[in-house]
Amino acid sequence: MTKQANKINSNPLKVITGPDTRWSYANVWEPKSINGSMPKFSVSLVIPKSDTRTVAKIKAAIAAAYQEGEAKLKGNGKTVPPLSALKTPLRDGDIERPDDPAYANAYFINANSATAPGIVDANCQPILEHSEVYSGVYGRASISFYAFNSNGNKGIACGLNNLQKIRDGEPLGGKSRAEDDFATDLDEDFLS
Repeated sequence: MTKQANKINSNPLKVITGPDTRWSYANVWEPKSINGSMPKFSVSLVIPKSDTRTVAKIKAAIAAAYQEGEAKLKGNGKTVPPLSALKTPLRDGDIERPDDPAYANAYFINANSATAPGIVDANCQPILEHSEVYSGVYGRASISFYAFNSNGNKGIACGLNNLQKIRDGEPLGGKSRAEDDFATDLDEDFLS
């Protein structure tokens, strides 16, 4: 293992997802406020259940965030609540989104950040064209896990670091892309 590879794996709270992770609800160019909260950049990462390596890394990072955040999770209480009793970010799409085919046979994690994520293509070149990144693309995500305890809510949350688009996918949310709508030369109705 190279020194660089060692360095990448040295933070147990950080995970790089596999390349078959699909991005949904991708608010990565402009921060968005939810119910009047502070505006944040966010994305729902849809991870196939078949990507057992990424799922195992996420579960390990959640456990590490729990251990590191025990004092915060304990708060004013006498004991630290068990991890199983806390809200964690890894969710089952088959259970929580049974009517959404994009979440079938997959887990998902909602990651967010107050600062804009870096976004690059498969060759690690910055993506500047907003239309290149949309809900439905496939790519890897750099995410970090941490414990939180605020306003009586305790759990493990997921922060969004950076994104790497690997390939295009069918746009989610039913909206087509302008590039696809006008890809054909001319509509026959237009000529008649």
